[in-house]
This record gives sequence, structure tokens and C-alpha cells, in this order.
Amino acid sequence: MTPHFKAQKVVDNIYWVGAIDWKLRDFHGYETQRGTTYNAYLIISDKIALIDTVKAAYKQELIQRISSVIDPQKIDYIISNHAETDHSGSLIDMIKLIKPEKVFATAKGVEALKAHYHHDEEITAVGEGDDLKLGSITLKFFETRMLHWPDSMVTYVPERELLFSQDAFGLHLATNERFEEDVPQWIVDFEAAKYYANILMPYSTLIPKTLDKLSTLPIKIFANDHGPIWRKNIGRIIELYKKWSAQPYTMKAVITYRTMWGSTEKMAMAIAEGLSEGGVSVKMMPLNSTHRSDIVTEVLDAGAFFVGSPTLNKNMFPAVADLLYYIKGLAPKNLIGDAFGSYGWADGVVEEIRGILSGMKVELVNDSPMSAKYVPDEKVLQDCFEMGKKTAKMLAAKISG
Repeated sequence: MTPHFKAQKVVDNIYWVGAIDWKLRDFHGYETQRGTTYNAYLIISDKIALIDTVKAAYKQELIQRISSVIDPQKIDYIISNHAETDHSGSLIDMIKLIKPEKVFATAKGVEALKAHYHHDEEITAVGEGDDLKLGSITLKFFETRMLHWPDSMVTYVPERELLFSQDAFGLHLATNERFEEDVPQWIVDFEAAKYYANILMPYSTLIPKTLDKLSTLPIKIFANDHGPIWRKNIGRIIELYKKWSAQPYTMKAVITYRTMWGSTEKMAMAIAEGLSEGGVSVKMMPLNSTHRSDIVTEVLDAGAFFVGSPTLNKNMFPAVADLLYYIKGLAPKNLIGDAFGSYGWADGVVEEIRGILSGMKVELVNDSPMSAKYVPDEKVLQDCFEMGKKTAKMLAAKISG
């Protein structure tokens, strides 16, 4: 069979042999409106190695891309940097097809692959700093536990100053362009931020240590597992990761809400006006037209976060609950904010949201809930406006202090 999916050269002796998923629109709750890629890499030396595989449904694409360079059965080693099924879904089938000399993963990776696939294949554990000689090319392994799974590791090629960074520095973007400099920068920046916010943000405290570790290695290429490969702007993505992991206070506020008859929306508008008067850039994100993963992306570089909900059947509006439980798990930090909303005959929802925000360590602006019965009057709207102005002053103090 003549392959119609072709490998693409990354550098001498190293090829991209992954798959492009043009259809993907949801990645466990994260809206991927531009699809994604599942990147795998082939290294040709005295010994031949395959770095990661692809999602199970894309196995034939992987096989055809490999076949455009070599017979897959000539592969000597398979490296599993990460056991998540979008990278390991075809691994066991590839092992059976290739019959490699060895398959490598971290000790946690060995456990995870066994638990996922209940297989009988032998997988060899590698540890921090171990290396594998392929001939003129060397692979060095470094564990990156909880970035973003316990099994995660990266693989470094010193002779090419190239790092197979698995999910780190990734972005969900289906594209025929293999390198980020060939994609419009605004798309790369947006999708990289969205990826970080929705996948890596819970592990932000670990990012600086990993960046410090990587800074000891001369690296010219980040060959990541999703989206285009970083080659021209490595310094840029490293600086963005430093900023995103720190999540410093900024003069930006995200206001998100759901409204039934417009009352909660009026309160949101008043808060926004107060923030704006205080010099804060406002991102208004109504939940009836905004996906939760886009809200989280905007929160990544915000200093303030406000959540509004009407009361429905003595509870917060379902879309608000969905957002709060999604963002709570992502653990954003360094935020000022509060809740607001309207009710008819049963109050208490705003206080419930405030409790969730407090649990997320959001510093609350008000001492008491900002609630309106049925329709907010001028006093309530003025109070909302003043809450926005107060927030602006609090943010300015945090930034200057």
C-alpha cells in the first residue's frame, strides 16, 4: 500500500509522524474549536525509535506516516512519554505490529499503561537522567510528574538540542503547518493560553521548577504532543509559561453571569461600569453565549473575577454551577472578586456562590451578598457600581504593593 499520509522532517534524522484530528470539538469539557493534532516522532539512527503514538482511531495514519520513511517493523524502541489515551491509545497495537526490542516509560507510566490496557507486554521503567544510545543520537529522560499526570516525562536529544516535551507547550490546533512560526501568531497565542488555562493551570506551582530544570539544557526545538512544533519563538512560550504560572494581579476583570429576565445582567453592567471608571479592563462573558473553557482562558491573566446568577428553583442557574465546579478544579490564583444576583422569593444563591469563590481563595470585595429582589432598583445598581470601583482600587493596591 502506498502511503498517502507522509512523514514530515523536523530536523536531520527526526520526523513528525503524528495525526491531525480536524473534527475534535471537545476535550473533556474544554472546547477545542480548531481541532488538534496527536504528535508522534520517528528517530532514525543506528537504532530507530518512536516517540509516543496516537489516539486509537488514528493508528492507520500513524502507520502510513512511518511507512513513508521506513518499514514500521524496523523500529527498535518505543518511548511512551505520557500514558493518556490520546498519546497511548494505539500503543499496544503498535507493540504487537512492530515487536520492538524494548518499550520505555516512567515507573508510573508502566503502572498507568497496565491499568489502562490490561496488557501483557513488557515495558521497561526509566528514571530521572537515564539515557538511551541510538548510535549518533542519544535520548535522555527527565520526569515531569504531575505535568500533567503522575507518569509524565520529557525526552531530550542533546545532539539536536531538541526536547520531546509531551503535553507541555502544547496547544489544541489542527493544522498542516508543522511549525508555530508558520501559523498566525494571534492564533498560536490564544490556543497556547487556552491550553495552559484548561489543562496545566492546576499545576502552576510546579511549572517554575520544571522551567528551571529545562533551562540547564540547550534547547532549540520543543517537539510537543499537540499542535505545531516550537522552533522560532521558544523564548516567547517560556516567558508566557513563567507569567501564566505566576498569575500576577492585573487591571483586568472577568464578569460572567446567566440572566433570566435581565435583572442579573443589569447588575453585571453596573459592576462593569464601576470597574471601567477605576481603570480596569473588563471582559463581559455571559454564559448563554460563552463556553466555560473560554471564560477560564480569560481568567488566566485577570486580576478580578465576578460571577452572577439568578435563583432558579432555590438553586443557582445550572450553567453557573457548571462553570464554578469546572473552574474550581483548575485552581486559578491571585484573584479578587465576588458574586451577585437576583431572586424572587428565596434568597441564598449569592451567598452560596461566595462560599465557592472563598473556597477557591478568591478575595471577596464585599462584606455581604450583592442580591436584588426581582429587579434591582437604583440603590442596588449604585452599590454594584461602587463594588466595581472598590475592586479597581484593591487591584491597583495589589499591583503597586
